Amino acid sequence: MSQPHPFFGCASLARVEHPGASMRRRDFILTAVGATVGWSSAALAQSTDRVRLVGLLNALGSDDPEGQIRVVIFQQALQQLGWEVGRNLRIDARPGGGNNEILRKNAAELVALAPDAILSIGSLAVGVLQQATHSIPIVFVNSPDPVGAGVVQSMAHPGGNITGFSNFEYSMSGKWAELLKQLAPRTTRALVLRDPSSAAGIGQFAAVRSVAQSLGIELTAVDVRDTAEVERRVAEFARAGNGGMIVASGGTGSHRKVFIELAARYKLPAIYPYGYYAADGGLITYGPNTHEPLRRAAGYVDRILKGEKPGDMPVQAPIKYDLIINTRTAKALGIAIPESMLATADELIE
Repeated sequence: MSQPHPFFGCASLARVEHPGASMRRRDFILTAVGATVGWSSAALAQSTDRVRLVGLLNALGSDDPEGQIRVVIFQQALQQLGWEVGRNLRIDARPGGGNNEILRKNAAELVALAPDAILSIGSLAVGVLQQATHSIPIVFVNSPDPVGAGVVQSMAHPGGNITGFSNFEYSMSGKWAELLKQLAPRTTRALVLRDPSSAAGIGQFAAVRSVAQSLGIELTAVDVRDTAEVERRVAEFARAGNGGMIVASGGTGSHRKVFIELAARYKLPAIYPYGYYAADGGLITYGPNTHEPLRRAAGYVDRILKGEKPGDMPVQAPIKYDLIINTRTAKALGIAIPESMLATADELIE
């Protein structure tokens, strides 16, 4: 059986920084493990009669820095609500690494432990958990269109044992095509890297296509599950010129370093769904913050541990999407970022 994530043995954690802040993510993780945080009297007064068990299924791998940061943020948020690992809380975290078989195995193991609640990170993770249990409360984050995917009955009244925080309205995915055209006006062709087994991959491709047609961009979908096939398709695509690349969300994050390296190798302008792609060297990202929902999810888990039902807690949608530009990558690719984009960016990585 898989062992809990090593971070969950920590007694205390440091403040989390946004990707692109001065502290590098690896430095943050090391600092988080060794830091000391004071406890409020209210937190220490919380009952310790029973240690509660919370499971965590993370679509990213245990060796992925972004996946590690997500685990730390969630634990820190629970600590701020009075839950202390080793005193009144135990957390069992299982990784996925973008592998459906591993996700299913780890989901089954978590369910067998009968935890008080499970946090699901990523659309692939919530899908396998939904199949594994209909009774254990589940709070999801970073999962798009939960109604369309059949995860909940409605946003306002999810019903059942699942609620959480969605991360994309499919219509906003069309913005990726607009930004790609703005970034590289001569673009007439674009590869869309997606996972067709994810509802996000299908829904976002449709939204991108509806906008791309009006911009004169011909789209080609590429399945991300086979890395060798992705490399072959990108190499073949790049030879024809006037091309760009769009990476959808949903099952793609574990492969991001491959996508970023391919875009660099073939000098392709590319846009990605989350800020941590830019932190890893991606050119431009446009999408929701992936960390704030974890803090809010901790609040939902706290309420569930205190007796509330997930089916009565509304699913919440993102309220803001961030444009992040890696100017170092732009320079390396020989791409001049338009001043209008630089002026409207929420963050520049220089």
